[in-house]
Amino acid sequence: MARAKPNVLLITCDQWRGDSLSAAGHPVVRTPNTDALAAEGVLFRRHFGGAAPCSPARACLYTGLYQMNNRVCRNGSPLDRRHGNIALAARALGYDPTLFGYTDVSPDPRHHAPEDPVLRSYEGVLPGFTVRQLLPEHQKPWLSWLAARGVDASAGHPYIHRPLGNVGKTVSTSPPVYSADETPAAFIAGEFIRWLGEQDRPEDGGRAWFAHLSFISPHPPFIVPEPYNTMYDPADGPDFARRKTWKREANAHPFLDYVIGRQKKGKFLPRMKGKVHDFSPEEFRAIRALYWGMISETDAQLGRIWNAIKSRGDWDDTIIVLTSDHAEMMGDHFMLGKGGFFDQSFHIPLVIRDPRRRKAAGAIVDRFTEAVDVMPTLLDLLGTAVPPHLDGRSLQPFMDGKPPAVWRDAAHWEFDFRSIEKGSAERHFRLKPQQCNLAVIRGERWKYVHFGGGLSPLLYDLENDPGELENLADDRAYAPIRLEMAERLLSWRAEHLDQSLALSALTEGGVVGIPAALPLV
Repeated sequence: MARAKPNVLLITCDQWRGDSLSAAGHPVVRTPNTDALAAEGVLFRRHFGGAAPCSPARACLYTGLYQMNNRVCRNGSPLDRRHGNIALAARALGYDPTLFGYTDVSPDPRHHAPEDPVLRSYEGVLPGFTVRQLLPEHQKPWLSWLAARGVDASAGHPYIHRPLGNVGKTVSTSPPVYSADETPAAFIAGEFIRWLGEQDRPEDGGRAWFAHLSFISPHPPFIVPEPYNTMYDPADGPDFARRKTWKREANAHPFLDYVIGRQKKGKFLPRMKGKVHDFSPEEFRAIRALYWGMISETDAQLGRIWNAIKSRGDWDDTIIVLTSDHAEMMGDHFMLGKGGFFDQSFHIPLVIRDPRRRKAAGAIVDRFTEAVDVMPTLLDLLGTAVPPHLDGRSLQPFMDGKPPAVWRDAAHWEFDFRSIEKGSAERHFRLKPQQCNLAVIRGERWKYVHFGGGLSPLLYDLENDPGELENLADDRAYAPIRLEMAERLLSWRAEHLDQSLALSALTEGGVVGIPAALPLV
């Protein structure tokens, strides 16, 4: 018996690059379960996150609003309570949206007492979610689960994520103390599968379910159990996109000099000393091979989930959205992690499968799509109105095989590098926090990066320089292109400045337009 409305499964895999899945044509990485989902759904191959790191990226995903409007600038920036989100919208439709993992949403402190413990962590839960299994950064629920299975988890996070026998001096492919059946992804998948088995079936009066699985993988530390630790040969894969030396890379722009100079190996491989830029080419390749293994391990857990849904008979009644929050530099430009302006840090996967739209099965969309499109798409697929003030647009027309006549011809993202707690960026650049930011417009050929605070802009010709190695912003021959891209970026910002009430007016006849209701949308 089919349900009157579909189930919804929203999956995020933290720090997954959009090029690193076989369905997207990667020459090395194998992701059979993601590929199987794409074969029954739609793969959006040019999908970009809206910000970085985790909290800002997820704010764009969950609210459908660009960072300029949701104002979650860094991990720890509170999300203004007036903004709606996908969980609240789902709850208004009769779902009980249930969380497995984390959302990294800091609550609005204006609505909490100063001593409220929720104000002591950026890892709050997005309003509207029922929490079934929280897995914050300390990973204590997973660690206690490991201990109950007889695994020595006494090292705690992050040191449990270290190769056996490795003292932190070299990049090692040795496995950790836990097995492939005991990873954080396996733990979250198992908790979801157990919960899924508790849901009543339609014939027993069961209601449609809405679950959000938020996996930490393939986020560093870069380590993965057997067989994934040696699944990929470090010698395989494309060359890195970067200049000949890290010093040349750092000298290309003051922002790159700041970021490259601060990255420490220990952030990505616990207890390892030194700077990331000092990794040898062989070490960078070994890290990349481990990262690909982490992707395949996550993909294997997705296969468990697909099988569990099918075993319950829910597969043909479940919308699945698979994406990430942001991506990973993975050695390109001598960097690891996320942030900045390069494509590698913001190009993320997006696969959407709606079993009611079988004609779209296997379609690949090469138009520019953005994280802010996910919320309006889900609302559209669930048959409810999309609030007009959202910055994203529904992708349903692509899923119906009827692409819109008018669509964006560029992707946009923002990165805020202020440091409210320590003020490090502010001191380094001699800027106010409000000036420590950048905005990107990335078109088919041209990419323009505008910095606040008077830092020099960047202009890249992606057709002739896909690695983003030659800045043309100061070349007089390209001044007209720089001006055009700057004007387009300004127009984008002007169009999308907060429209919550700007699309309404009070008149003698009452309210004209549709004001954004609180707290749902």
